[in-house]
Amino acid sequence: MNKKQFLLPCIILVISVAGYWGSLQLKEPPQEKKLSDNTPLVTVQVVKLLPVEFSVGSYGVLKSQFETDLVAQVHGEITYLSKRFVRGGFIKKGQILAKIDASDYDAALIDARASVASAKAALVLEKAHADVAKEQWRKIKGSKPTALSLREPQVAQEKARLLSSHAGLKRANRNLERTIIRAPYDALIHSRLVSLGSYMSTGTPLGKIFSTAIAEVRLPVADNELQYLINNGHKAKVVLTATLAGKEQQWSGIVVRDEGVIDARSHMNYLVVQIKDPYRLKNKNSKTLRFGTYVSALISGKKRADMTVIARHLITDSKVAIVNEQGKLHFQAVTVARIVSGNAYISAGLTDGMKVITSALDYPIEGMPLLIKQQKKSAVMVESSRVVEE
Repeated sequence: MNKKQFLLPCIILVISVAGYWGSLQLKEPPQEKKLSDNTPLVTVQVVKLLPVEFSVGSYGVLKSQFETDLVAQVHGEITYLSKRFVRGGFIKKGQILAKIDASDYDAALIDARASVASAKAALVLEKAHADVAKEQWRKIKGSKPTALSLREPQVAQEKARLLSSHAGLKRANRNLERTIIRAPYDALIHSRLVSLGSYMSTGTPLGKIFSTAIAEVRLPVADNELQYLINNGHKAKVVLTATLAGKEQQWSGIVVRDEGVIDARSHMNYLVVQIKDPYRLKNKNSKTLRFGTYVSALISGKKRADMTVIARHLITDSKVAIVNEQGKLHFQAVTVARIVSGNAYISAGLTDGMKVITSALDYPIEGMPLLIKQQKKSAVMVESSRVVEE
């Protein structure tokens, strides 16, 4: 090997090393990676304690307090019908609805009066005979008269006939009065079953009427809901809501009684609510509430102070995840007073300003640090301070 063959590879090696070293000098040093913050970001709602009124929701159908079937109490032909005696007509107490032919009852009344007059005359005559008998026996000495001798049985018999005649007169008067059918109270005509010329027998139905003074609604309430009502709802105020002509309207009523038993089929208690003047006949400016209307009801109940509401799913094993003052996760024990429509009403365990976590945590660990996502509205508000159970 000559000198030229030895130096050539060495020169190439030196040049390669020098080029690699030069390229390393020209390359920029790698940038340092920024440390990432893996602290979980959560959303919260800030607790605000407010007074709450527990109310119980229910439903029912409006009915009249009194529903009366009008029945003929005497027989005869219908000779008169009032123009208001039609389905949907309103009538006043004492108003004449129909008349039955009274000819036979007028004659019966005359006979009864004649019987009374005859009985009175017979009694007067018998008393005169008794007075004569007493006078005659008074003149006879040494003997005692019997009751028959003094005509006492005859007088008693005539007195009984007079009483019977008076009873017949009362009966004739009553039958004559019954030929006129009058409204027993202010009412709405539900149905009429007779026409002019119809022949009525005693007991034949004439129609049906509904009292318009007071309406009632039977409201079913579950047994476990009664605990939220004062005195089991007796005299509680009730707001009734119905949709009429496409508009939602409201009326007020009051619970007047509890039916006192649990229905065997529905297993519900029933509270009865009354609404005065449902057809607003005394106040034309008010909204009419018709019989048969389906209404939803809101029964006012007990009031509780210092309560807050959160979503039901935020509670696990009677605990709520919160962000404490140190910005760390803490599971706060709470007392749930009531659960309504997916919301839990908390009576103890949460105080003003606490931050309840509303977002999900993958691996929650007590004491783990948390970051709070800023929100525009964070206070928990109880709308209208009323809790309603549908």
